[in-house]
Parts: sequence; structure tokens; C-alpha cells
Amino acid sequence: MIKFSILIAHYNNGKYFKECYHSLINQTYKNWEVIIIDDASTDNSVEMIQSLITNDSRFKLYQNNINQSCGFTKAACIQYAQGDLCAYLDPDDAIYPQALEKIVHEFIHKNDLVAVYSQMRLCDENLTPESTYAGTKQIYNDRYFFNCPIQVAHFFTFKRETYLRTKGINPNLKNAVDQDLYLKILEQGEVKYLKEPLYLYRIHPHGISQDTSKQSAKESFARVIHETMKRRGLKVINNKTVPEIFTNSQEIFELLNYQNNRIERLISKIKVTLDNI
Repeated sequence: MIKFSILIAHYNNGKYFKECYHSLINQTYKNWEVIIIDDASTDNSVEMIQSLITNDSRFKLYQNNINQSCGFTKAACIQYAQGDLCAYLDPDDAIYPQALEKIVHEFIHKNDLVAVYSQMRLCDENLTPESTYAGTKQIYNDRYFFNCPIQVAHFFTFKRETYLRTKGINPNLKNAVDQDLYLKILEQGEVKYLKEPLYLYRIHPHGISQDTSKQSAKESFARVIHETMKRRGLKVINNKTVPEIFTNSQEIFELLNYQNNRIERLISKIKVTLDNI
């Protein structure tokens, strides 16, 4: 029976963790574990989490001695994972009761998949669903796909053995950590898109991704994309030279502007349609 590892990098989100916790223990699929690493929270989050997971051996809680940032903590999470499948879940978010069951079904149905991702529901601070994130779409996965604009997001599940074939998450990243993961996994094989929301994404003032300046996040994403281009051995994109050394984010995003024009979007849509026939 396939084992599922849920990976949670936590920092000062104890007050939101209760909904996350209940969404896990209410899963219809039962063979799972949860790896939680607290990144030296400065509030009483650890105590709040411990009060919920006490006496449940499926939950394993670890702590960083000092604050190490998102990249370091997410990379560390997977080192403790024992599951065949892994997925990151933010401690202030939640998943629908059948999320794990539906994901596992896809991997069983098609053994050569390296990842499965779904739509997500955008929620208010009380985790009340408000809308479905419109950006998530079926992608055409090739070496020129950089998830820019974002089309792959939560709920992203991948095989642990696939992750171990990559260089892994860059532990020095503070932003764009998920993007770094997605692009490395997508290089390893086929991915399946589930056109239904399995993930509840809470929007609140203290969220890590929401509390970071947009410019800093944009810079990190550009660095991840540039590293991806170099890793894939790309020298030229759309008749423009890929820079040997990263200098600024604008230079990287300009390389990808052509993907947003109408013809390129149509070509991509046709490729996706043909792949699904």
C-alpha cells in the first residue's frame, strides 16, 4: 500500500494549524505520515502543535535550533520522509478529505507519472473558500516550460524516488522554493493535472508568501528560472541568448515574454490537447 508523506515547514503559524491538522486526520486515505519542522518559531506555536498531535505516531515534529528560512526547512523535511509519495502542505492551509485518495489513485492508474497537481481554492482568513485559483492549468511539459506565468501550484504531489534523482530544493532560497521544486521534478518525467480543487489556500496578513515583498519574490523566481535554463543546457531561447551569469530579473523574464503571445498560447494549447488524446 502506497505511503504518503505530508511535509510541513512551520514558522509562527500555530494559531492556524488546527484546521490543517483536522484536514489530515479526516483523510479518506489512511496510510500517511506527517513530517513537521518548526523553523525556530518565536511564539507558542510548538506548544499548540504538540497539544494536537500528542499520542498520534503518524505526526513527527522536529525543530531547527535557529531560524533557517523556508528553503532550508523544506529541504530538511524530505530527509525525514519515509513515504512513496510526498507533498508540501503549509501549516496555515488545509486539504479536502479525499485529496490523498484521489492523488494516490492517479499514481496507481499511471505508474510512469512523477507528479500530480490539482487546482486550489482561495480562502479568507477563516479558511472559508471564496474562489478557485484561475491560473492552474494543464501544461505541456517540455524543457522550455518554466511555470511563468504560474500554471502549476498546490496540491503538488511527487514521488520521493524522483526527488532523490534531482539536486533537491535549494536550501539557500527564501522565496520561490516551491517553483524550484516543481521545475526540478518536471524535468524527470510525466505529470498529471487534476481539474478539481484539492487544496485550501488561506489568505491572511501573516502568510510567508504574502508577507514577502513582491520584488524579492520576483528576484528569487528569476534566479530559479535562470538556474533551470543552465541545468537544462539551454543556450538560446526564442533567438535570444541565455546569459551565462544572472544579473537582473528583468533580463530573465524578457526571455520568456514570447510565451505570452497569442500564437504561442495557441500552440501550447494544441500540444496539450494532442497529449491528452
